[in-house]
Amino acid sequence: MPGSERKDIHAGLRVRIVLKKDQPTGRLTEGVVADILTNSAHHPHGIKVRLESGEVGRVKEILGEG
Repeated sequence: MPGSERKDIHAGLRVRIVLKKDQPTGRLTEGVVADILTNSAHHPHGIKVRLESGEVGRVKEILGEG
């Protein structure tokens, strides 16, 4: 699954995340990674990040450089 490996994600990367409130619907929010919040190298549901907008969620898609 794209977004489940910490090594693939870094600040400045444009991604689509699922916010906690959107998990039931799967609605994705697009933005640029500001901080990586997951410490482990892998997470099955996606690495948790904070976007530059301040929103926090798990990465579902990696789109490329911001």
